[in-house]
Amino acid sequence: MDYEVGRRLRFVRERKQLSQRTLARLAGVPSSTISLIESGRTNPSVGSLKRIVSAIGISLGEFFSLETPREERFYYRSDELVEIGKGGVSYRQLGSAGESSIQMLYEVYQAGAESGRVMLSHEGEEAGVIIAGRLEVTVAGESQVLEAGDAYLFSSLKPHRFRNVGKEKCVVVSACTPPSF
Repeated sequence: MDYEVGRRLRFVRERKQLSQRTLARLAGVPSSTISLIESGRTNPSVGSLKRIVSAIGISLGEFFSLETPREERFYYRSDELVEIGKGGVSYRQLGSAGESSIQMLYEVYQAGAESGRVMLSHEGEEAGVIIAGRLEVTVAGESQVLEAGDAYLFSSLKPHRFRNVGKEKCVVVSACTPPSF
């Protein structure tokens, strides 16, 4: 979210041909604030963002409804992966939803954590490689315990689920097409 707000702010600021320093002066905020927001290193309060976009001459509604060009990116740092799950399982997604026909996830299952008691089933295919720990993968009623270096690949139409059966966290790098989260 921080990156998206920053990307939007840079887009509207540059479209109005304002420097970061000029916009900061007009909005009454430190010039470093604009730079931090645009780089995604800070998330402004609603009040601050309203002051900033008002200085550009648009409303918050206009700011969030603008169609902005997608920046083509090739590389992502660990802290740029988007958390899309909470609890005993962390799913960190590469990129933003809807930007690609494939969904890459960095998954961490705490000891005993599972994808859910109810089997999942959806259109597409899934594949993954176990990086650390042990993961029980159940597909179409057949279960296998996979360890570091092992992998899986199956049609997502088959009922499936995942469960960490080890005493340590399990790390998986997976892909799904089309994106299902």
